[in-house]
Amino acid sequence: MSVPADRMSPEERRAGASLAAIFALRMLGLFLILPVFSVYAKTLPGGDNLAMVGLALGAYGLTQAVFQIPYGIASDVFGRKRVIVIGLLIFALGSFVAAWAPSMNWIIVGRVLQGAGAISAAVTALAADLTREEHRTKVMAMIGSSIGLVFALSLVGSPILYGWIGMHGLFILTGVLALAGIVTLLKAVPPAP
Repeated sequence: MSVPADRMSPEERRAGASLAAIFALRMLGLFLILPVFSVYAKTLPGGDNLAMVGLALGAYGLTQAVFQIPYGIASDVFGRKRVIVIGLLIFALGSFVAAWAPSMNWIIVGRVLQGAGAISAAVTALAADLTREEHRTKVMAMIGSSIGLVFALSLVGSPILYGWIGMHGLFILTGVLALAGIVTLLKAVPPAP
């Protein structure tokens, strides 16, 4: 049975929802860190240096920007899902390094690793692969909405979670959410053409 061109197919809806969930899981972990990191940084050796704190926050974005294009090219060559899994594993490793970090220097190493798991290009390329041209903007809107939603949730939830599990727990949660993204990718995202 063919789906009319003006309606998304069930597979396109599933692809959009599952890819949005992967983005949401990854971004939730990142966004949970931001509201409380400066409070936590003061407790670490090197945390009184504002330049180091700024570098720890910005290191993710810097390495994310550097690795987007190489990951996109790699996803063309080696397959989207494989590159997304590798990126999420690197991101999770960075999260666990940051959770363990005894100093601001190690937090920066963890944040650099998190940024090196730059999967955005590969995920959006997979979204394009799994949807017809007339529905790509809808899927991209689903992904964008998930990011906005988790940002709002993190602003409310971050101080509460920080009080319960501390920054170490937040970084561990970030790594676990990245691993949950891998499960979502392998179980829920339709196979790429």
